[in-house]
Amino acid sequence: MREIVLLKCGELALKGLNRRNFEEVLMKNCRRRLEDLGTFRIHSSQSTIYVEPMEEEVDLDEAVDRLTKVFGIAALTRSAVVEKSFEAVRACAPTYLRPLLMGAKTFKVEAKRSDKQFPMKSPELCRELGAVLLEAFPRLRVDVHHPDVTVYVEIREAGAYLHADQIHGAGGLPVGTSGRAMLLISGGIDSPVAGYMMAKRGIEVFAVHFVSPPYTSEHALEKVKTLCRKLVPYCGRVRLAVVPFTQLQLAIRDNCPEELFTIIMRRFMMKIAEQLAQKSDCHALITGESVAQVASQTLWALACTDVATQLPVLRPVIGMDKEEIVKIANQIDTFETSILPYEDCCTVFTPRHPKTKPKLEAVLEAEVRWDASQLVQEAVEGTEYVMLG
Repeated sequence: MREIVLLKCGELALKGLNRRNFEEVLMKNCRRRLEDLGTFRIHSSQSTIYVEPMEEEVDLDEAVDRLTKVFGIAALTRSAVVEKSFEAVRACAPTYLRPLLMGAKTFKVEAKRSDKQFPMKSPELCRELGAVLLEAFPRLRVDVHHPDVTVYVEIREAGAYLHADQIHGAGGLPVGTSGRAMLLISGGIDSPVAGYMMAKRGIEVFAVHFVSPPYTSEHALEKVKTLCRKLVPYCGRVRLAVVPFTQLQLAIRDNCPEELFTIIMRRFMMKIAEQLAQKSDCHALITGESVAQVASQTLWALACTDVATQLPVLRPVIGMDKEEIVKIANQIDTFETSILPYEDCCTVFTPRHPKTKPKLEAVLEAEVRWDASQLVQEAVEGTEYVMLG
């Protein structure tokens, strides 16, 4: 007996003639996530992706854990592969399924016979394998409606596959099938969640972070790098652009009305992020903004920042409250890092009374009083890049 992992693709089944392209990207992503665990043969057949370890010492527990975080996989399961005969299935089933069935009270068997040349039909397979398991585990009883454990036997071209309850996958679409976008990551709770959610829709995420030394510390930057690393199991490798923002931020403070400082700062972040996105072939910006969470995220403020860029601005948490965002942050293990008390540049020079209903005309008037083009260009040219993951 050998053991492999079977992947079910869920939403990919709806992609029609493009389905094969999505599957190819998904398999490439799986190979990348597993490459340091050993050698795997990953291929697709009959609506299933097979992940076969080619070395005995491969840590299959770790492989399964990593695959649960790969977008595009709806469900996965470890499966025993045996010779395509009922005798082989009968010999394998009690031993292989023992860890699951020993603690169960009820079970049922489901069979799928893709190879129509196999002599037993699906109902007969279910009945005969159920009898084998009842004999091996006398305390079990059959419940076809609400079983504790569902046992699956699949007869395919390459052999017979025996497995039990499936593990939920990450769902969504394979990263890289929906283009590329740049995430403005601040170090707070919301932006990592926003990046995770857009990666789930197949977007390859690049990240940009603004630093303002000496007002922000190396600890704050390291915090952001840690957040990007925590996104890697879901997003794949994350390229982080680190933008020097001090001089531009000081100029905004010195030349703009205090109540508009945050809005104008956000607008310049958008302008710089747009230039960096275009250099990296990104097709949109991503932010963690949620309506009315802070003064710069009211509808009036969002309207002012939107017109600073010609790229689409994706805001996946826009309608979520903090509790909902925190729940996802805990799920992807970014919350505890996000709440570390290191200031980012968004908290530097915070106005005492920020404008919650800014008018675009007033914002544009404040910006044209001084020429920021040189400072913007210096920030873009001074950007440093870090590859994480």
